[in-house]
Formats: sequence, C-alpha cells, structure tokens
Amino acid sequence: MKILRTIPEVREAVGEARAKQRTVGLVPTMGAFHEGHLSLMRRAREENGLVVVSLFVNPTQFAPNEDLSTYPRDEARDAAQAEAEGVDILFAPAPDEVYPLGFATSIHVAGITDVLDGASRGAHHFDGVATVVTKLFGIVRPDAAYFGQKDAQQVLVVRRVVRDLDLDVRIEACPIVREADGLAMSSRNVYLDPAARQQATALNRALDAAQELHDGGERDSARILAAARDVLDAAGIRTEYLELRDAETLEPVADTSRDALLAVAAHVGAARLIDNHLLTGHPSEHDRISEHDRITERDCIPGPSGIPNPAYPSEPDRTPVPSRIPDPSRTPEPAHPAKPRRTSEQNGTR
Repeated sequence: MKILRTIPEVREAVGEARAKQRTVGLVPTMGAFHEGHLSLMRRAREENGLVVVSLFVNPTQFAPNEDLSTYPRDEARDAAQAEAEGVDILFAPAPDEVYPLGFATSIHVAGITDVLDGASRGAHHFDGVATVVTKLFGIVRPDAAYFGQKDAQQVLVVRRVVRDLDLDVRIEACPIVREADGLAMSSRNVYLDPAARQQATALNRALDAAQELHDGGERDSARILAAARDVLDAAGIRTEYLELRDAETLEPVADTSRDALLAVAAHVGAARLIDNHLLTGHPSEHDRISEHDRITERDCIPGPSGIPNPAYPSEPDRTPVPSRIPDPSRTPEPAHPAKPRRTSEQNGTR
C-alpha cells in the first residue's frame, strides 16, 4: 500500500490504474478506523481494481465549539488496518494541500441540510462535507464511492451533489456495523467512560422499539416516536433530536406508509452520538422513491481485519445489519473493466 500526501501523486497513481483498465473505488474517511470503516474497504476491494482510502480530518465541517482538536487520530494504526484490508492507496494530505492559501469556494446543498444534523450542528457542517467530498471526487475520479449508513443524512447530501453537478461517480451506502450490544460503531465511542458506554446502548434499543412497532403494522409517526422516546427517557438520555423523516426528501412525515428515516442524536457522557433505522413503507408504484436518490443499503463483506482496535476492547458483532431496502436486481460490477470516461469533447467542454 502506498501512503500519498499530495494531489499530483494521487492523480498519477490513479492514472496508471486507469491505463490498465482498472476501476477505482474511493472510501472517504476521517480516520480512527473501526469495523464500520473496514467493511467499506472490503466492499470497495470486492468491486474495484484500485482502492483509494482518504484519511483527512476535515476542518471545515467542525464548528469552533466542536471536537476538531481532540478528534481521535492514529495514522500508523489506521494505515496498518487499511493495508490489511488490501487498500492500494491511503491518501493522507495536510490541510493546506486540500485548502491552499486563498481557497474561497464552498458547496451548499439547500433543503436537506436544514434539518437533523444540519439544524443541530449548523449550515457549515454539510457545506464542509459537500465541499471536501466534491474535491476528493475531482482528485480521485472514482467509479464508485462508499459511505456508511450511520451517516444517513450525509449520504443523501452527497447523492444530491452528484446528481445536481452531474458528477460521474456511483454512491454506495453500506449498512451500519454494531457492537454485540447494538451500539453503532463510531470513532467518537472512545470518548465514552464505562457508565456512558452502557447508557449509550439505549439509542439502538429505542430505535429497535420503534422498529418493532412499525414492523407490527403501526404507521402513525407519533406513536412510533413515542415508543423510542420511552426507552430513551428510561435511560436518562436527552436528545438533540429524535425524528421521523421521509427517506428521500427529509421532510417530516405523519406516517410511515412510505420509506422513512428514524434518526436520533444525543450527547451521552462526553460523546455526541447519532444513529438511525430505515423503516420500509409500502408505496404505490406511482409514489415509489427512485433508487438514485433514496438511501439504500447492501451488505458489506464481513470479516476481521486481523488488527486489534483498542477503542473496542470487547469483541464486536461483525455481522452487518441486513438491508432494510432490498434491491435484488443489483449485481456487483466486474472487478477490473473500467467504465468509459467521457472526454472533454463529449462533454462539450475542455
């Protein structure tokens, strides 16, 4: 595995792979790898001839009062884990490589960034995400990019950027990977002391309670949310938000007859944690959500990296959460043939 620091180095390495007709998969990360990240790398490895993982703690998506300075960082450990998963390139740039002196461009996605994490963390958050991801797409020019379903709103934002800007990249969302007790894996879990770690399990238990009610036939949003709220209240957790929203538009929903995102964010101990479940509705053919825009999942490839993760001393449940929106028509792309790239003449630009 190569560890590259500059944009020209990455472009040269990707260009060599393209010359050999190899497809390129990108896994954008901020490091502090856990099993969720590794599952994305395995999926990318299965489907592509060249796998690029970016390791960059993006300063533009943090507010001044957030944890940019304390966010977990251990490049040596991350590099060893990535190499064990068969990653070809670890792109680990310095901030001034991504944002050089005089950088003055930002990408803002309206609408879907105004709610949930956008409302809680501020407009800057998803502006920073959209901008850095678009830069990475321009640097690597991947055929596919892989994101975790835990950051469901981020997946929707990135898909909207790709659609609106006509970017030639396929966005894949992989299922949430959880600990044996249900806690969604997160780099910020290292902030939890033992008491907070136990308390945090209530997040998924609350979502499970709501999911069970929905799966039993309940469609009223207020009743479904109340089932989750009861579990959180019993655990003494005060949420930033607990909401049911349309899985495509993130508009509030009165019922779950269409696919809905049940999302929660809360401060537990020293950590701000998020989690979500997808509640599958039963829309008519006329109302069915397009595959391009809605949040979808497909099982990632299970299996340990072989390198211990000190953030998770107990052995986690490495079985990916099953997809709640199955799509049996999809099949993996060949590992090697690269899709044709449009030339500047075909695009009408140079």
